[in-house]
Amino acid sequence: MNLKPAGSGADIDERLSALTTNTNAVRAVTAAIERTIGPKGLDTMLVDRLGNVIITNDGVTILDKMDVNHPAAKMLINIAKAQQEEVGDGTTTATLLAGRLVDEGLNQVLRGVPVARVIEGINYGIGQAIQAIHSYSRNITAVDDPVVKRIAMIAGREHEDIAELVVRAAQLIGFEKLQDTHFKLSEIITAEEGADNEVFMGVVINKERMNQEMPKKLTDVKVLIIDDALEPERISDEALSTETGFRRYVELQDEFKANIRKIIALGIQFVLVDRGVHSDAEELLTDAGVMVVQRVAAKELRRVAEHSGARMLKRTGLKKALDDLEKYIGYAETVYEDKKLEQVRMLGGKGKPMATILVGAATEEVVGERERIARDAASSVQAAIRGGYVAGGGSIEIAVARLVDQARVSTKGMAAYGLDCVVNALKQPLSQIVDNAGYNPLEKVEEVITAQETRQKESLGIDCDTGKVADMLALGVVDPVPVKLHAIKVAGEVATAILRIDTIIKMKETDGGTAVADCKTAALPGV
Repeated sequence: MNLKPAGSGADIDERLSALTTNTNAVRAVTAAIERTIGPKGLDTMLVDRLGNVIITNDGVTILDKMDVNHPAAKMLINIAKAQQEEVGDGTTTATLLAGRLVDEGLNQVLRGVPVARVIEGINYGIGQAIQAIHSYSRNITAVDDPVVKRIAMIAGREHEDIAELVVRAAQLIGFEKLQDTHFKLSEIITAEEGADNEVFMGVVINKERMNQEMPKKLTDVKVLIIDDALEPERISDEALSTETGFRRYVELQDEFKANIRKIIALGIQFVLVDRGVHSDAEELLTDAGVMVVQRVAAKELRRVAEHSGARMLKRTGLKKALDDLEKYIGYAETVYEDKKLEQVRMLGGKGKPMATILVGAATEEVVGERERIARDAASSVQAAIRGGYVAGGGSIEIAVARLVDQARVSTKGMAAYGLDCVVNALKQPLSQIVDNAGYNPLEKVEEVITAQETRQKESLGIDCDTGKVADMLALGVVDPVPVKLHAIKVAGEVATAILRIDTIIKMKETDGGTAVADCKTAALPGV
C-alpha cells in the first residue's frame, strides 16, 4: 500500500516542523551514547568549562552531564534518569529504543500515516513486547546461582574484581533481604582512591572523628545517633540582652552540659551527629573517651541506625530520663577510624545485617567510574534476583520483535504501521552492539532472525568476538528482566509523548510574571 501525505511539500514541512525538530534533537542525544553499548562499546569524554574531565561509557552519566537545552532532548534524558532510579541499569538501551521509536514514528507520518494511528500501534506493540519478555523470563532461586556472577560481570563491564565484590556482598546480605523493595544493594557501595577491594559486614561513615584526642578504636560499643545539632537550645539576641533572657541562657547551657553527662553516664562510646557539635560537648565527650563524628550524611545515619539497632534522637530528646534514653542506644562489636581512607567503620552491629562494598581505585580520575560500574553491577544483580533474567546481547529484543511482528495480522487498519515502529526499534540494541563490534549490523540482525526462526531459540545472538551466531545463555550473556521491562515501557512512554507534540511555543514573561505565548499553530495530518 502506497501512502502519500496530502498537500504540497511546503505544507507538509510546515505541518511537521515541530515533529521534525524534536526528532532531530532526539537523534542528537541518541548519537551521543550509541557507541557505548555492548562489550566492544567505547568511552565518552565529558569536559566542563573548567577543564574537569569524566571518562565513561555509562549512559546515564553521559546524558546527565550533557549540556542540553532542547525540551525534547531533555525528555529523552529524563527517561534515562527514570530507568536509573527504578532499576539502576539499562539506561542506554532505554534511550536507544526511545530514539528509534521516535525516528520510525516520524518516517511513518511522512508516509502519510496519521499520528494517532502510529501512537495506537506503538502502544499496542509495547504491550505485546512486555508480555513476550515475561514469557521468556527465567527465575533465580538462590544467591549462589552461577548466573548471578554472570549478571554482575555483564553489567560490570567484565570487571571481574568488581563482579566478585558484588556477588560476595549479595551472599552476605542474603536472598530475602535482596527481595526487599526498600533495600538497594547499590547504596552499600563506596569507592576510594588507594583502597583495597573489600566486602565486610558493617557500615562506613565517610568522616573522621572530630577530635584527634578521641579514641581511634572501640570494642563492645554503645552507639547513639543525634539526628540534629549537638548544641544548646538558642535564644534570640534580643532576649539575651535582658536579665531574664540572660538567666535563661545560663540555664540552657547548664541543662545542655547535664544532658551530655547523661550520654557519658549511659556508657555510650560512639556518637554520630547530623550537624555540628558544641565545643562544651566536644570537651566533655573527649575527656570521657567517647568517639564523636559530626555532620554525617543522612543516608549514612540511617545505615548505622539499621545496623546497630539504634533509634535516632533529637537534641531535645536528651532531656529524657536515663531509662528512656537506653531505648535509643544501638550496639556494635567494633568501631575504628581508618586514617588512610579518612573514614570511620562500624562492624558487627546488633541490628539488621548490613554489608559494605569498598571498591579500590588507583587514581582519583577512575574512582567515580569504578563506583558507577559497581553500582550498575549491584543494581542488575538485585533486579535479576527480584524479577528473573533473560538472554542478553540484544538477542531477547530480536525474539520479542519477531513475536510483535506476528501480531501485525491481527492489528486493525493503519495502527499496524505503529506496530512496525516497535518491531524496528527492538532490533536497534543488537544492531548497535554488532556495529560497535565492527560488523555489518543489517547482515548480523538478519542472521540472528533467521537462526532464531530456524532453531526456535530466543537466546541466539551474535558473539562479538567471532561475529558468529551463538547462544547467549551458553555464553553467560544475560540481562535482568526488570531492566528490559522498564526500558521498553519508558521508551514507549516518551516516544508517544514526543510524537503527540505538533506545536512548539516559545514562552515569554510579562511584567507581571505571567507566561504568554506568541506562535503559529500547526496540525499534523490525521490528528
